[in-house]
Amino acid sequence: MKAINPYTGKVCGTYPRHNQNDLAQIIGKVDSAFQSWRNSGFEQRSGLMLRLGELLLSKKEWLSVLISSEMGKLKREAIAEVEKCAWVCRYYAENAEQFLANEPVDIEARKAFVSYQPLGTVLAVMPWNFPFWQVFRFLAPALMAGNTGLLKHASNVPGCALAIEQMVEEAGFPANVFRTILVAGAELKPIIEDPRVKAVTLTGSTPAGKAVAATAGAVLKKTVLELGGSDPYIILDDAQIPEAARLCASARLLNAGQSCIGAKRFIVLDRVYEAFLEQFLNEMKAARFGDPLDEETLLAPMARLDLRDELHQQVQKSVQQGARLLCGGYIPEGEAAFYPATVLADVKAGMPAYDEELFGPVAALFRVKTEEEAIALANDTVFGLGAAVFTSDHEKGLKLAEKGLDAGCVFINDFVKSDPRLPFGGIKQSGYGRELSLVGIREFVNVKTVVLK
Repeated sequence: MKAINPYTGKVCGTYPRHNQNDLAQIIGKVDSAFQSWRNSGFEQRSGLMLRLGELLLSKKEWLSVLISSEMGKLKREAIAEVEKCAWVCRYYAENAEQFLANEPVDIEARKAFVSYQPLGTVLAVMPWNFPFWQVFRFLAPALMAGNTGLLKHASNVPGCALAIEQMVEEAGFPANVFRTILVAGAELKPIIEDPRVKAVTLTGSTPAGKAVAATAGAVLKKTVLELGGSDPYIILDDAQIPEAARLCASARLLNAGQSCIGAKRFIVLDRVYEAFLEQFLNEMKAARFGDPLDEETLLAPMARLDLRDELHQQVQKSVQQGARLLCGGYIPEGEAAFYPATVLADVKAGMPAYDEELFGPVAALFRVKTEEEAIALANDTVFGLGAAVFTSDHEKGLKLAEKGLDAGCVFINDFVKSDPRLPFGGIKQSGYGRELSLVGIREFVNVKTVVLK
């Protein structure tokens, strides 16, 4: 299994794959570890989780370079990602006991309560775009709930996958409470079907989520899926345009646009369209690409050349079908997987820029006359992960967010982001279930009713 630096095009690491015998042994060890870990107390788990968070912070320089080398992320974004992982470790270390405490129920019995007990080994199938954060927002609640974890990471970030396992071990967790397996996606089916694996969580594409859900469903195993997105950002005619343009561009360019909750469709009211367009284009055009380890670089390379080329094909096809290219839209010279900040206007249904997720630094602009038209256009998608509204009327923004937009999370006057304290997930083709907060830690537990007559 090779990791290829998307900036240099060179192999930055080679790792042996696990064979079937390796897998059988690892799964067996993780299952055995669960039998004792499930009986550990919250005090022990909390101490270890806090230590893990501290360890991440102490090694964030090394880890950030590893992340940037394997998938191209800007170093400062990689550092922020590791810091966020430390935050989620602290959050669950401090709150898991309260979240999973027995809840008494007043019925006609001597005693009745709801108990939250761990399920066993949870398989995590994780993507490359946030190679640490995606894992830790599963790892922290799962382990604090008393489950054990088995990680199948994306094939282009094997070094990150093994580094996470190393961090858990160095923090002092019992052996085999969390393990990484280096296998291809095609090898997942028998792992999901293994009776020692009790549940599956996946973050990735919608087709990948459907395949995993079908396999898990056939053997009646719980799944949580966080899948693709085509997040709409609505700019109303009373929005603060300079700030809205800045935040929208940042939301589109973060992680080189490779985020499920990245802003992808910008729906602008007619009265402010020209003003927004001018400032948004200025922001996008200013994003020059370069070495992701250089602090001056604003736009990192995409994670792989094939992903960059696929994105370019979506842009080209949209333009051929009538979309107007306002900036970007070309493949730069050189070996790096760069794609420029790109803006498309006059996007219509039937074009890839309308119907598909654009997983890279490409923005689709829409001009509408009314708020009702904006909401209808925002909801006209198979996805339902995140959305945002920019307006000076806070009450209107709250109403549109709560009642109008079909999405798992909606932000007003800010870009969509995940936070350990808030439930995170989507609807429609963006998946089901929730991560983070109290809701997330209860996804992979047995909600057990106990009654004493």
